[in-house]
Amino acid sequence: MTWSRVVGAVALVGASLVVLPVSAGAVDTRETAVVSLGDSAMSGEGAGSYEPGTEGENGNWCHRSTRSMVHRTQLAHRTFNLACSGADSANVSLADTVHYTEGSQARRLIDLARQYRVTTVLVQVGANDDPQFADTMVDCVAAWVNPFGPSCRSKLTAEWPARLAAMAPKVEQAVRDARSAMSQAGYVPAAYSLVLTSYASPVTEKMDKLLHGPQGCPLRLADAGYGRTVAVPQLSEALRGVATRTGARFLDLSRATESREACSKGGSSTDEWQRRLTVDPYALVNGGLDAIGLHLAQQSFHPNAAAHAQLGRCVTQFVSGGAASARCLEGADGNLHAVA
Repeated sequence: MTWSRVVGAVALVGASLVVLPVSAGAVDTRETAVVSLGDSAMSGEGAGSYEPGTEGENGNWCHRSTRSMVHRTQLAHRTFNLACSGADSANVSLADTVHYTEGSQARRLIDLARQYRVTTVLVQVGANDDPQFADTMVDCVAAWVNPFGPSCRSKLTAEWPARLAAMAPKVEQAVRDARSAMSQAGYVPAAYSLVLTSYASPVTEKMDKLLHGPQGCPLRLADAGYGRTVAVPQLSEALRGVATRTGARFLDLSRATESREACSKGGSSTDEWQRRLTVDPYALVNGGLDAIGLHLAQQSFHPNAAAHAQLGRCVTQFVSGGAASARCLEGADGNLHAVA
C-alpha cells in the first residue's frame, strides 16, 4: 500500500470514530418540560395561589400562580412558568431589560432548556405593548363613571388598528428570541413545539343592563361589546400573523371564555372564567405602600383558576394533536376543546 493510501485509510477510520457516536444518537434521559413565557394572562394573574416572592415582596408583582395554565397541561414531567404580570415583548425577548426585579425571560429559558428536555414553549405576549390593555380597561371604567363623556370605544375605533400594527413586530422579535434561546440551548426547531397564543375577552355586553356596574363590571355595554366582538378578535388576528411569519404554532383564545366572561352570570360569579373588578387589600401585607394604586386591583379582569384549568386542557389537546393552528372553544360537555 502506498503512503497516500495509508494516510487516506487512517483519515477514514478517524472520521468514522468521530461520526459514528453522533449518528448512533445518544438517548436524552433528562426530564421533559413545558415552559411558559409572557405576561399576566400567562403568569396566572387572577388565579390566586401565587408563588412566594412574586406577590409584591421587594417590588416583585409577577403574580405567578401555581394554578396557571402551563401547570395544568399534561405534556411533560415538569412545568415551568417564567411569565410575569405586566410584562411586554421586550421583557420576554433576549434584551437586557428588568421588569418587577426580573430579567429577560428568554435568557432564563436557555438555562432551563439545558437542564431539561423542553418539549413545548408557550408564549403569550403583546397586550402590554401598544394595545396597552390595562390602561384601556381603566379608560373604559372611567367612561362608565362619566356617562356624559365620550365612550372608550370611540377612541379605540380610531386607534386600535395602528396600535396592533405597532405591536406586531415587537411580539415577532420576542417569538424569534424564544426560538433563538432554544437554539442556543442546543435544540433544532423540530425538537419542540413553539406555541403563540392570543387572549380571551375578559368582558361581554351580555350583562345585567342595570346592575352590571355594582356587580363588578363598571363598563358601558356598548364598550364591552366592542371589546368582545372587535378589539379582541383583531388582536388575535394580529398575533396569528406573527405566528405565521415566525413559524410558530398558533392557539386562538379569543373565544375561550365566551359566555363565561366577567359578570356574564349576573349576581353570581360561580360559573364565570374571568375575574370581575377585584380589590385585594391583602396586597398591602406583602407589598406595603407599593401596593397602593394599580396593584390593589391587579387581579381584575383576568382568567381565574377555573379558566386556567380549562386552558391547560386545551393547550394539551392542541400540542398533542399536531395542528398548526386551532381555537379553544367550549364544547357541549362544558369543557374547552382545541378545534382546528
